[in-house]
Amino acid sequence: MSSKNSLFQCNSLLNWLSSHGGSTWAETLPTVLSQRFNQSNHGDFNKWYKALQNLPDIQPATSDFAHPAVTIGTKPVLSAENTAKLEAELRKLHPWRKGPFELFDIYIDTEWQSNLKWDRIKTKLGSLQGQAILDIGCGNGYYMWRMMQDSPDIVVGIDTTLLFIMQFYVLKKYLPQQPVYAVPIGMDELPRRLKIFDRVFMMGVLYHRKKPQHDLQQIRHWLKPDGQLLLETLVIPGDDLSVLVPENRYAQMRNVWSIPTVAALIVQLEQAGYHNISVLDVSITTTEEQRSTKWMHFQSLADFLDPTDPAKTIEGYPAPMRAVITAMSA
Repeated sequence: MSSKNSLFQCNSLLNWLSSHGGSTWAETLPTVLSQRFNQSNHGDFNKWYKALQNLPDIQPATSDFAHPAVTIGTKPVLSAENTAKLEAELRKLHPWRKGPFELFDIYIDTEWQSNLKWDRIKTKLGSLQGQAILDIGCGNGYYMWRMMQDSPDIVVGIDTTLLFIMQFYVLKKYLPQQPVYAVPIGMDELPRRLKIFDRVFMMGVLYHRKKPQHDLQQIRHWLKPDGQLLLETLVIPGDDLSVLVPENRYAQMRNVWSIPTVAALIVQLEQAGYHNISVLDVSITTTEEQRSTKWMHFQSLADFLDPTDPAKTIEGYPAPMRAVITAMSA
């Protein structure tokens, strides 16, 4: 990856892929990463990259993946100068959506209190120790860092939003030895057949996809035999097989293509070839869990709900409700 290689090292990932049945991906990935990082035409990319470059060199003394905020600490505490410098660079990566994080006593209060979702999921997952995990739509990697508590073999995330990938590399700078990686690509850029992952997480992505059935079928080809998909996605109330197709926006999001009932989602999974399907959780998204903060000062969930009826979105659809489902590959 030429000029930006020092910040975005992936040799350990490439070595792991080559030795675990992913050599095809390992061969093509360096070229893709070079294109994303060295030839990005995003207007803010250079600003984000400079923010990463300007992060102070700090030797972490502690890291904690078990508590709500993914935490990196040092002793003694940072000087006032380094604290101010670190916070200034972190704020250049606004908006921070998923979290929270605490980096050397700087608390990043993200839009989502993602720990609430993780708490609903983790107690029902069992251990991830020694497993190979793919996180589709990993964002800034909050959930991947939380997985590190269990000492998985490797966690690989993919996401097309470069800002989120840059946020991930803030933590990776200070924790380079952790076997967790974020790659700026989409699902369609992965090899069609990998079958190298014990688990695939897909959280908050399926409703953004135009062909969800096709995607669910494709994910099976990335899982080992009897591997597990963990799917978290928007659903609508009801026991029938209804699917909501928003006319324009849903909760002000443009790219929401379809939202099924839980029953319809289970049928989709069955038709895609999964078995042992279990519903782990169904929860209404609250304005406690998703809200504007000083680290994400744009509009958030409260602005997207009907002010006279919070059970509806501003467009009149059922308010966001999310289901977490696990399913086993064939």
